[in-house]
Amino acid sequence: MLLYDRITKIDELGTAGSKLLSGFQQALEFIRKPAIDKNSKLVNSIIKANETERLKAYINFECKNRKDVVRNATNLGSCKQGLLHLIREVKVVLDELDDIKANVTNVSQRMHGKLSALSDPDIDVKLNELRIDNNVDKNAACSHSGSTDVSATNSKEKTDYTSLAFLMVGIYEMVQEDYLMQERIVFALDLNMSTEELENYCQMWSLHPFINDEITHQAWKYIR
Repeated sequence: MLLYDRITKIDELGTAGSKLLSGFQQALEFIRKPAIDKNSKLVNSIIKANETERLKAYINFECKNRKDVVRNATNLGSCKQGLLHLIREVKVVLDELDDIKANVTNVSQRMHGKLSALSDPDIDVKLNELRIDNNVDKNAACSHSGSTDVSATNSKEKTDYTSLAFLMVGIYEMVQEDYLMQERIVFALDLNMSTEELENYCQMWSLHPFINDEITHQAWKYIR
């Protein structure tokens, strides 16, 4: 189903983004690695005792291999550009999820009345209702396994569409918040940010703090 494909794509892009952000972090930390303290008497004595043209060039280049500096500078730019492209891809998928949400909501409204806007507490309440409904359905299936009730089937179909519509609203809002966080991180990346700030960004990206796995797992029950 398209919903499953889109959520899977979001996960894949999130993983790819985490790798790019880590690459940006590693490249930046290498470039910012402090040079040898030439004010130290001990360091100066060691340099003078072993001074060669190669050592001079190394020190003048802030004690870094020229090729390593070029490679990391290239990686820094590539990772930033990769993240910018990735954010655009996530936005495309997010728009597709918005279309799916609208379609499911429209069907639910036609079948079962108006679906009002939800807040996070509403979604939590709905999850509890879905757990209860699932248990009731299982018990009903056991007690009426030998008969077919058309009206019950139609009612169940309406309930499923309404439940999926509620879940789609929850999924879309979660993914949207995650996207906005990632977008802020990408546009905040620069050469002057602190090591601690960059580390926090990497952790936030990997943790997906706005994603509620329970809502996603509930949705899978309706699309398998």
